[in-house]
Amino acid sequence: MTPAPIIVTALFGREDQAWFDRQRQAHFPPERNFLAAHLTMFHHLPPSIADEVREQLAAAAREGRPATRLAGLISLGRGVAYRIDSPDLAAVRAHLAERWASLLTPQDASGWRPHVTIQNKVDPTTARALLADLTPDFRPRPLAIAGYAAWWYRGGPWELLSRHMCA
Repeated sequence: MTPAPIIVTALFGREDQAWFDRQRQAHFPPERNFLAAHLTMFHHLPPSIADEVREQLAAAAREGRPATRLAGLISLGRGVAYRIDSPDLAAVRAHLAERWASLLTPQDASGWRPHVTIQNKVDPTTARALLADLTPDFRPRPLAIAGYAAWWYRGGPWELLSRHMCA
């Protein structure tokens, strides 16, 4: 199989994953919704470092579960996302970004805004309406990060490269 870019995500606990997936199924355009809800840490790493990605994610998982919160809603202009707040997870990502600094794309090198997209590529009016609908009932709460995963990106649904569950 041809090498493909690698995507790195944080994995949610079962209940949080199910909740985010329900949000995504309810609000994401169905013709574009072919992925489970996800928290992307890196969008495009070179396939040549697949072994190192696995090693580094396994090491991060051994450090335990990062304290994480569902912190707010974000307008994406043509969509809506939930903002994630986790200094612990940000530290894991910063360590990996430093290690892979020379390999990062501009998108991955320009900083990290952790979020879970539940709506994207819709008319701005539709996105504003969803944001207005979700805002009054939103309450921050803890989220469970269960581990990390690396995925091959081949243009469609992602193919699992490795999964590393937190200790």
